[in-house]
Amino acid sequence: MSRIFDPLRKTEVELTPEEQVRQWFIGVLVETAGVPQHLMMSEVAFRFGSKRYRADILVYDRNAAPVCIVECKRPGVEIDADVVRQALRYDAVLSVRYIMLTNGKNTYIYKRDGGSFVRMDRFPTYEQMTIQ
Repeated sequence: MSRIFDPLRKTEVELTPEEQVRQWFIGVLVETAGVPQHLMMSEVAFRFGSKRYRADILVYDRNAAPVCIVECKRPGVEIDADVVRQALRYDAVLSVRYIMLTNGKNTYIYKRDGGSFVRMDRFPTYEQMTIQ
């Protein structure tokens, strides 16, 4: 089985189709949004009630507060209402400003607007993500 180095976990991981999307999107966050690599974590475990969850990527502000949840799916998995609900469950615990959903082919970005999220048509910069 092929392996790839995850710079966020600082270890080699199995190169599954979803992992390939995750690693690609880490690069997008660094290159396109200017997210400092040390302010991201991948495969972050947390609880919602009695259930355990694992966020694919979290982006943090400079005070270590989460500002963005990224949910990655393998190519071929549609970004549908179930994926949106999954990210919103994560947000119920983490309370972020941005949610990003990607399968490597389609990427959807949402920004908090009051009590809901609105879809954005462009990628925010890290500075925009962290403005209060």
